Amino acid sequence: MSKEKCILAYSGGMDSTISVAWIKEEYNIDVITLTLDLGGGPELDGVEERAKFAGALDTLIWDVKDEFVNNYIFKGLKAGALYEGVYPLSTALGRPLMAKKLVEAAKLHGATYIAHGCTGKGNDQVRFDSGIMTLSAHTDQIKIIAPAREWGMSRDEEKMYAKKVGLELREVGDKQKVYSIDRNLWGQAIEGEDLEDAWIIPPEDAYSWTKPIENTPNNFEDVVIGFKKGIPVSLNKKKLSGVELIEELNAIAGNHGVGRIDHLENRLVGIKSREIYETPAAIVLHTAINSLETMCLSREQQRVKQNLSQIYADLVYDGKWFTELRSNIDAFIDDVLKFTSGEVKIRLFKGSTTVIGTKSNYSLYDFELATYSTEDIFDHSAATGFIDIFSLSSRTQAKKQTYKDAK
Repeated sequence: MSKEKCILAYSGGMDSTISVAWIKEEYNIDVITLTLDLGGGPELDGVEERAKFAGALDTLIWDVKDEFVNNYIFKGLKAGALYEGVYPLSTALGRPLMAKKLVEAAKLHGATYIAHGCTGKGNDQVRFDSGIMTLSAHTDQIKIIAPAREWGMSRDEEKMYAKKVGLELREVGDKQKVYSIDRNLWGQAIEGEDLEDAWIIPPEDAYSWTKPIENTPNNFEDVVIGFKKGIPVSLNKKKLSGVELIEELNAIAGNHGVGRIDHLENRLVGIKSREIYETPAAIVLHTAINSLETMCLSREQQRVKQNLSQIYADLVYDGKWFTELRSNIDAFIDDVLKFTSGEVKIRLFKGSTTVIGTKSNYSLYDFELATYSTEDIFDHSAATGFIDIFSLSSRTQAKKQTYKDAK
């Protein structure tokens, strides 16, 4: 009689590699690993070999970069989704797609279990579990295994377990430190080791996409990003796919030290966590689209969108991608950005991104109305009547109600 099967979300890192051996040992089931290429670059090198060495029955590697960019990254970009105004949600945007593909793989291979390497104190466990349960709500409920949440091992104990079962860990850095790294096209998150001390400056060996400021070029570099309905479509006048544009921009901006984020973050589970991110393209694109929106949206549209941006960011961060509210906001964003097309010129220099030019055929900026030169067509005489009506409610209240009458 064949064993039951489990689809394991596999990155090739410490937690997921240990999980292969642990699931087989604890549950006596076969493990099929699923690795999704979301733009992981070198992190995918050797993934199949590591999974097989750890005891996987089979390994699946699916390229989902285009789907990730078009259906997740660009939705987050258009929504202006920056968690706590800082984090472009690189990891969080990838999780719903991963949950979706895990469910698809489970159905394809007849698996009754899905597993992931999330710990019991992180956000990803919520994103994976809620996504998997939501997507399988109309079928036989898939059972979820979360080894790192169940085994209760510390990082040091994980290393000891890995040695016991004969596994090699991915080590990086001059001192062979073991960082927990989650990487995709939109950015990478680095945790562990010295980074857990909020007073310590992150060591350079933790970074791989961005140069330290002292090593960046001494000359600035200007890039021009073209947008169509809020979606970036060109870089320096060259039309590119979403994947190509982000890849090129990551390299260009990272060379100038752009994209490093050191954030003391409020996790969903109620604790604060020091998070280190590298998101060069994301920082540049968020800066650019914000400038274009300022030119193409009315003040009222901007205010409503700004409020929805925070709600959207919280939904993504909290693992609520597969909700009607998120879809509702997407529909509003798509409509409100239908005239957000044009170009934005960004100057990159020593870690900074500065908008130095914005243009659009749908610009609400009217030079003849804004100028104070002889070309001014604004009717200054209309201001007196406008102010009289505008201040009417406050003047009326001031006459009828005073602080001394308040009880």
